[in-house]
Amino acid sequence: MEQFWRKYIFPVLYALVIYVSMRLINAVLTGFRFWERPWQETAIEGVLLFTGYIYVWMLNCLLQYYQRQPKPGPVIREYLVVAAVIITFTDGIILPIQHFTGERGCQLYDVINLTLIPTLFYLLYYVIKRANASLRKSYEQQLLLEKISNDQLQTELRFLKAQFHPHFLFNALNTVYFQMDESVGTAKHTVEKLSELLRYQLYDHQQTVAVGKELQYLQSYIDLQRSRMNEHLRLTVEIDPRLNKQSVYPLLLLPLVENAFKYAGGEYWININASLQNDWLVFHVSNAIPAIEMKQKKGGIGLENLRRRLALLYPGKHDLAFCNSGENYSADLKIAL
Repeated sequence: MEQFWRKYIFPVLYALVIYVSMRLINAVLTGFRFWERPWQETAIEGVLLFTGYIYVWMLNCLLQYYQRQPKPGPVIREYLVVAAVIITFTDGIILPIQHFTGERGCQLYDVINLTLIPTLFYLLYYVIKRANASLRKSYEQQLLLEKISNDQLQTELRFLKAQFHPHFLFNALNTVYFQMDESVGTAKHTVEKLSELLRYQLYDHQQTVAVGKELQYLQSYIDLQRSRMNEHLRLTVEIDPRLNKQSVYPLLLLPLVENAFKYAGGEYWININASLQNDWLVFHVSNAIPAIEMKQKKGGIGLENLRRRLALLYPGKHDLAFCNSGENYSADLKIAL
């Protein structure tokens, strides 16, 4: 319906407004009452209403021509060309009809009136049409840029995911390797746990999972690491029972726990705490470090990967901080749920 109105009804109505405007201005300036003349003359001028289709068609063609230009020229020059086309068509169609239907033919004020009014009206139409086309084009370009940006984001996330798996496998297989010398049964159990962990990692990193499921996965990883650690390790894990059905992107907590198991020493303890505070997931991991401190890299693959994923998945909605007190090392992660 909108297209029918724009294509068939609007040109005639717009031409009617222009025609009435011209006749009223002419009546004011000359005193000529065009409504009192024979209706046949008015009917002849009524043909002018159908020129609205021609005007609209010409202006749309001009607009398409300028929109296709790879390098737009000055706007003033474009408007001057459009005005020249309108004036040329107006003087070739409307003035001859006025000459035969006017009371005293076509006078100078008729030429000015009949040239100026249609030109102003149709130039206004072109300006509005051009502005709408520019806004639509700008909107489409914005959508395209957002799509490209989103594609780049997903590509980077897939890269980080691909980078994460070898890093995780390297550490896990290293655990199995050392267990093979101690106990084949323990190594088999570790492989089973590892298969569960890898099955969970098949989740796409762009899809959220329930916090409870993520913490369950984390517990499986802790069990895997506990099986290879020294019996003297004091491990404390506290999970807030309210953390259950909230949504979170997966595999964001693991690097912090993995880092704690990797560098634990000294008094040999690890504390892991996950709580819900004001709709934020607050995750704290701390571990004792050796008296002769082992250099704990800030730029390791796991933590750098984590920083980048947090920046992509939770921009402005997360906080990650590390602290080394000399006796222990802690990591605190807050994520808005």
